Amino acid sequence: MSGNVRASLNGLKILVVDDSKTIRRTAETLLTKEGCQVFTAIDGFDALSKIADHQPDLIFVDIMMPRLDGYETCSLIKHNKVFKKTPVIMLSSKDGLFDRARGRIVGSEQYLTKPFTKDELLGAISNQIG
Repeated sequence: MSGNVRASLNGLKILVVDDSKTIRRTAETLLTKEGCQVFTAIDGFDALSKIADHQPDLIFVDIMMPRLDGYETCSLIKHNKVFKKTPVIMLSSKDGLFDRARGRIVGSEQYLTKPFTKDELLGAISNQIG
């Protein structure tokens, strides 16, 4: 199982958007080990310029961020002709039904609760890319 996952993740460009340095670093470390090219952004505004620059294959977006939250960021991505097909996975420290529903409304493909395990992170990517 893990052999197939590894092969499919190799070379993927992934953007991790979170105002928590710990979460960004954790995700970056795990994903880099799997062969992904990882970019990070500290908030929604930072993310929008990184998306334009790097054109990621998949984007993780934290819900609770200053300036531009995860819902607004996801909505902007999904309303952009070039990036609307890019899978967006919402990250939240709350495992709430309301958050999941709201994430779906703005177009996110999946929802991951923090702190996530390596398997959850890689599983979420496989679901979207595979």
